[in-house]
Amino acid sequence: MSRAPLKRVYKDLPVWIVEDHNDVVCHIYRAIASRHLPDKNIKMVHLDSHPDLLIPVNMPADTVFDKESLISELSIENWIMPMVYAGHVSWVAWLHPYWAQQIREGEHRMSVGRDSSTTTIRVTSTDDYFLSDGLYVCEEQLENSKPLRLNVVKVNPVKAGHSLLTEKKTQEDTEGLFMKRRRTESSKAGEASSSETPSSATVLPAESSNIIAEESSAGTRLGDDPDEDEEEGSTSYVVKRISPCLSETEPYILDIDLDFFSCKNPFKEMYTQEEYAIMKELYRFTGPSPDADKEELDDCVYRRIHQLEDLEAAFADFLQDDGEETVKFWAGNPRMASLAQLVFSLKSRNPKPDYEMVHQAGLTCDTVELPHHISTEEEIDRLITAVQLFLTPLPRPTLVTVSRSSLDEYCPVEQVDSVQSRMLAVLEALYGPLDLHKDYKHSSTETQDCQPQAS
Repeated sequence: MSRAPLKRVYKDLPVWIVEDHNDVVCHIYRAIASRHLPDKNIKMVHLDSHPDLLIPVNMPADTVFDKESLISELSIENWIMPMVYAGHVSWVAWLHPYWAQQIREGEHRMSVGRDSSTTTIRVTSTDDYFLSDGLYVCEEQLENSKPLRLNVVKVNPVKAGHSLLTEKKTQEDTEGLFMKRRRTESSKAGEASSSETPSSATVLPAESSNIIAEESSAGTRLGDDPDEDEEEGSTSYVVKRISPCLSETEPYILDIDLDFFSCKNPFKEMYTQEEYAIMKELYRFTGPSPDADKEELDDCVYRRIHQLEDLEAAFADFLQDDGEETVKFWAGNPRMASLAQLVFSLKSRNPKPDYEMVHQAGLTCDTVELPHHISTEEEIDRLITAVQLFLTPLPRPTLVTVSRSSLDEYCPVEQVDSVQSRMLAVLEALYGPLDLHKDYKHSSTETQDCQPQAS
């Protein structure tokens, strides 16, 4: 009986840095093709101020089976779910800073499949994040569905006043806890772990919920604060919620958007407060009741889809003709009466407004606004320390992908280089030498051979 081919292992940890977040997809696909990642059920730890879990609304589901066509369809907010539908990704931990609140905290289980009526990709989650984009359908309406387990986990900066000595002691205590587990469970690990994980003093085994409970009851803690284990967003909280899903023998992706550490909502600088308030009213999403049945959910999605289609059509018309008659026609819709006021304000500042951009901005303020929190340097440092602390006991990732998100200003351009260098220093301290690839346009580093098409 032939044995399955062994998974390949990178000598040094590859780190791919891109500008737009969707550009990481081709590097993930390359790792799958080279057998460093499996082609099914990949796990991803995703640090970001945005979930990136939307779906290209009108893209045929079968596009995912044509890599080049898929890459050309993706954008920064919707690059993960197509990989779920393709079967490549089955578990995502969205680790979000405290200022990002787009999806409810906790574990979400859903199916991702092809809508039998539209042949597009849709989901069964009833969270407002998906309902407000009209992405929900019931399970019975999906074909070729794939399960997705989504863990939404808040990350707080370490507390102000934690000294470097305190953090070093916390890290040493954490490493000691998991090195103890390594010793007590080494006989169970067998040869699988040693043959598939590069040796490194910083590679520590994953923490299981049983071990946490045992060690906590014995008085061993991951932090020095007596209340830290119970505090949402603490490093102990993060480790408890994601480490049971990761093991030393399973490859996974560590994905980091640098706007996790400091984040702007660029639309707030493009429009006045009055214009932004009008857009929030125009695009306001009215969700279903908490105990909504299938009929109410379907009706909610139906109304939402038509609301967004009407707004998109109106702004498409304005690109051709934003004269008084055209504006008056669309403002005759009771839900769109404030369009006239919005267009008047926009034209008072610019005779030729970019109405396509206005529509894109409106789509971001329907339920929860895009996060906007420009961190101080001290807060960035405390967030980076938190990341280092919760990564320490986790298994070594197979691949690290990093998005700068600076050209579109989601990560403040004046901070991005500093944040990037500090994050790379943490990765090198944890995992040793890095195989670093700066695959972004303004880098002096030569662009790699898998440059995705513009979306």
